[in-house]
Amino acid sequence: MASIHARKFVSADPDKCVGCCVCEYACSYEKEKSFNPIKSRIRVVRLDSLINMSITCRLCENAPCVAACPRDALTQSEENGIILVDEDKCNGCGWCIEACDYGAIMLHPDRKVVFVCDLCDGNPKCVEWCPEEALDFVTADVLAQKARIAAVKKLFQEALRPETS
Repeated sequence: MASIHARKFVSADPDKCVGCCVCEYACSYEKEKSFNPIKSRIRVVRLDSLINMSITCRLCENAPCVAACPRDALTQSEENGIILVDEDKCNGCGWCIEACDYGAIMLHPDRKVVFVCDLCDGNPKCVEWCPEEALDFVTADVLAQKARIAAVKKLFQEALRPETS
């Protein structure tokens, strides 16, 4: 079983995301052969007038969505952590949607079963097509290292600022 630290997922940088929704269109075309963001496995969320964020599955360890499903329709791949949906078992009750801390599971508008990012077999189209390079395909360890580097840079910049009295 792949360590939670080795699992790759799509991560968004809100400082780079401009809310263009190209990721939603790339995903919906790849998975559904239609340019329809409602059928996308990634969602762009506008946090305020200037800050946007793309949301997709984070491949949680002991995924709460899997635990919440009363019909055992969701399982998690031991190999890569991807959430798998058995559409024959899913009745669209939405318990997994409520259990997801990231808002990454959606109800398919036509089939009325849940669907979630499957990482496009390791080559996420949303990352490939993002014009601002706001999306990255990373492990939790790499994401944590990027956050540490950003925090150190911010502290360094603050230390260089002249004091105002």
